Amino acid sequence: MGLNYNKGAFLFPKSLSMSARLATQKRVCAGEKKFVCSECGKCFKTKGVLTKHEKIHTGEKPFECSECEKCFRTKSKLTVHERIHTGEKPFACSECEKCFRTKGELTSHEIIHTGEMLFACSECGKCFRRKGTLTLHIRLHTGKMLFPCSECGKCFKSKSEFTVHERIHTGEKPFSCSECGKCFSAKVNLTVHERIHTGEKPFACSDCEKCFSTKSDLTKHERIHTGEKRFACSECEKCFSTKSKLTKHERIHTGEKPFACSECRKCFRRKDNDLTKHERIHTGEKPFACSECGKCFRRKDYLAAHERSRLHVLNVRNVRRKCSLNIHNHTHRTTWPIICLAFTNEYVSLIVLSL
Repeated sequence: MGLNYNKGAFLFPKSLSMSARLATQKRVCAGEKKFVCSECGKCFKTKGVLTKHEKIHTGEKPFECSECEKCFRTKSKLTVHERIHTGEKPFACSECEKCFRTKGELTSHEIIHTGEMLFACSECGKCFRRKGTLTLHIRLHTGKMLFPCSECGKCFKSKSEFTVHERIHTGEKPFSCSECGKCFSAKVNLTVHERIHTGEKPFACSDCEKCFSTKSDLTKHERIHTGEKRFACSECEKCFSTKSKLTKHERIHTGEKPFACSECRKCFRRKDNDLTKHERIHTGEKPFACSECGKCFRRKDYLAAHERSRLHVLNVRNVRRKCSLNIHNHTHRTTWPIICLAFTNEYVSLIVLSL
């Protein structure tokens, strides 16, 4: 399927522009890359690399995984994929000993330790560790969205983002936690979840050394130190440190209450605080228990109010004093309870002695 050429006469694909044809012809004549794809005009140094490339156009995927039957264009990609099933991670970082499935993943990781940022955006000057990340970033400036969703019309900068998004519509969750079996639509979500089991918190604050399981949580935390509140309400100009806090606030102005109770259909602005507390009315759940008297409450603020109440404080004091006196009385070898003179001043108001 490679490009045919004889005595300098090239047969280019019709879609290739004149400038691209000239550039291709120069590379071939110079002997730099003499194997040309007849579909897209891309040049390669060896016939083998061209053959692999041509499978992109034909859609041929002859290498099948014996575990999940997923197919790949090359043997090397199958080998890397199989490590998902075997758990093999043969490439270890010399700095932190973290292991990776591919050499490319290790190379990207090692730049974290060196802090090297090789790829800079010509528009805004922002730097990146990987060229692929820079390419995606540039699309923010150009507005070029290459991957539209056929279901909802939403567009994405990269194929990977588009693939993850599609799983919202299909419900597919191919990434499963080996500890608890919970499934996720994206590998990154599984990685973050696994830190719940391992306790790993790789992102540390440089100001207070507090650690976090995700980079986004660290970024939010750092705004406490900087005082940065970059998200402003368009209605009242109140500012917030995170987008999610702004979204919750904006519902005050719009009156939106997107979270409905499945029992009584009452609606709330917030899920975690308002809806969750309300649902306990129906379930009868009271997860907050008083450590002194064992009484339980639906809400933490109800427990706090209970613990501050005057009657509760007096009851706790009386119980503690009475227990202390009973323990002390056992030190006397008598057949009836008595009050020790050393304790009289403290406990006389609590004890009625029957002789």
